[in-house]
Amino acid sequence: MKILEFSRVIPSPNSPKSSAEFSLPLTFFDVFWLKFPPVERLFFYRLNALTLAGFNSEILPKLKQSLSLALLHYLPLAGNLKWPSNAPKPIISYTPSDGVPLTVAESDADFNLLSSNIGVYEAVELHPLTPELITSDDSATTIALQITLFPDTGFCVGIAAHHAVLDGKTTTMFIKSWAYICKQGNPENSSLPPELTPVFDRTVLKDPGGLDMIFLKNWLDLDSMGSDSDAVKKSLKIFPNKGEAASLVRATVEISQEDLKKLRERVLSKLPDTGKDLHLSTFVLTYAYIMACKVRSRGGNGDRDVAFGFTVDCRPRLDPPVPENYFGSCNTITAAFAKARDFLDENGFVFGVQKVSDQVKQLQDNGVLEGIETKLSLLLNPGGGLESESLQVMSVAGSPGFGVYGSDFGWGKPVKVVIVSIDKHEAVSLAESRDGSRGVEIGLALKKPEVEKFSSLFLAEVEK
Repeated sequence: MKILEFSRVIPSPNSPKSSAEFSLPLTFFDVFWLKFPPVERLFFYRLNALTLAGFNSEILPKLKQSLSLALLHYLPLAGNLKWPSNAPKPIISYTPSDGVPLTVAESDADFNLLSSNIGVYEAVELHPLTPELITSDDSATTIALQITLFPDTGFCVGIAAHHAVLDGKTTTMFIKSWAYICKQGNPENSSLPPELTPVFDRTVLKDPGGLDMIFLKNWLDLDSMGSDSDAVKKSLKIFPNKGEAASLVRATVEISQEDLKKLRERVLSKLPDTGKDLHLSTFVLTYAYIMACKVRSRGGNGDRDVAFGFTVDCRPRLDPPVPENYFGSCNTITAAFAKARDFLDENGFVFGVQKVSDQVKQLQDNGVLEGIETKLSLLLNPGGGLESESLQVMSVAGSPGFGVYGSDFGWGKPVKVVIVSIDKHEAVSLAESRDGSRGVEIGLALKKPEVEKFSSLFLAEVEK
């Protein structure tokens, strides 16, 4: 990896928008994620015979110019997270001197391997392609970007996104907006279609009971452990990643529409009386199948606990619903526990479907805000079950509904989109199949013996 340039890209100075200050308060959804590590994504684009000269003369200038124009629509992303001394909670603040940190690099890594669905490689090979989010006690960047050239094969766009500023839906909406403006290639008219135009109105979210301050107290209590310093209490530093990426490998598997049909039929055949009452969506079937394969690939003690959960986009599930293009974090989490033995026998997949279906139905029946006031404290409790070494934890990043493969900057859609940060917390990533077949692409970061066992189980189980 060779760093070619580091700069800040500011919103286009030719617009009156960029010359005015702009700020947004954090909502309770934002504060929930205040110190969690960023989500890191990579978008790989193939351009055979791409030279350094061609990259510098055509690709990079277009990407920079369109980024500058896109930021006019997304001013908070050019700003920083701040915590004014007289403010009860942090804010997102933009001033005309602000911009997005951009790294430009050149890599001699194997583009074909890293952007393929075939093959296994060390998880750390993706890390040099990933930008670093800059945080300190006083300030935090909202996003960081990196554009990496792979001579003769293509380039990669990397983004690290602050969890308290934007969720996966907003992140992909921004990338698509940047790509849309770049592909249009008209700096005189950089307007966005309605579905990509962000809504910044915070009044569309109703805080049912001071949740923002409850979550903020959770963070302040954690920061103040062992210290009496107010400065420490108000720190905006994010948590360091505690993952074990150095010992993990990456792989990708896919579930097709035909596979999903077989899995749905298997559940209904095993549960002829109650199966019709289950929520048998693509997500439920996919996640349950992954869980069964992951638990079985680890093997070991059937008495160990297994924790599994997922984030939920609350936009369409609130009353009244929040606009789909609302800018910010609008996610909550749901989690459940089981014993490994429940997944280890031949009915492990069906058991997983029942558990995940129950989680979805509880959200539908009780509302996405049910019990939310205690969820952060449970996650942060150092003595809680999530710290147990024998516990197997599974979670999901991304969604097939984000449509990440629609991010075309003008040189074709990405050949691969990777969520790098799953190698920090035993998550799996989900995306739509690139070929538009309505299948699901699953990204894995596992220890090598486990990923080999997982792949074997994954292929064998779906054919049953």
